[in-house]
Amino acid sequence: MHPALANNLYLIKEHVGFFKAANNYDVVDPETGREILHCREPRLGWVTKMFRFTDYKRLTPFHIEVTTPSGEPVLRVERGVTFFLSNVSVFDDEDERVGGFKQKFFSIGGSFNVLGPSDQPLCSLKGSWTSWEFSFEKDGQQYAKVSKKWRGLGQELFTSADNYMLEISPTVPPDNPLRVLILGAVFCIDMVLKE
Repeated sequence: MHPALANNLYLIKEHVGFFKAANNYDVVDPETGREILHCREPRLGWVTKMFRFTDYKRLTPFHIEVTTPSGEPVLRVERGVTFFLSNVSVFDDEDERVGGFKQKFFSIGGSFNVLGPSDQPLCSLKGSWTSWEFSFEKDGQQYAKVSKKWRGLGQELFTSADNYMLEISPTVPPDNPLRVLILGAVFCIDMVLKE
């Protein structure tokens, strides 16, 4: 697992764009302001680009690569075309599948099962449709939480770019593969539920 995943706080900043097809993010250490990760969608086909400007945007596939600013791979998140519920896979810096997310049926506000490499349930990602708060929990224990950060009136009204704060509990060890899944889930929240 890449050492950049050992932090407990991450600020995820979506790039602002009025006519953008690809979703791009920068991950910043909120305590120092230093960029620690880049998240890009480099392999976006022209058909997908066309559908990203329609009401079918949520159904399009995505392939997000998360790297250090120098280009070292950290993780990858991908989903194929979906028509109803999303199934997302997450890969580590060695390009091995560490698990994924499966959207729950009849979840108001968005809820996913967080799955391990053999699709065994590890925890749930739960959100509320009335807020921008999401949490990773199992049996009453919270592993992490994600909340939306206000960007200002102009960006909130005229763009779909969002900022998210990810806080991982200190009880999740720095070398636990769950950290790869938690960080990957932030992009799923934005692309699957909030776009």
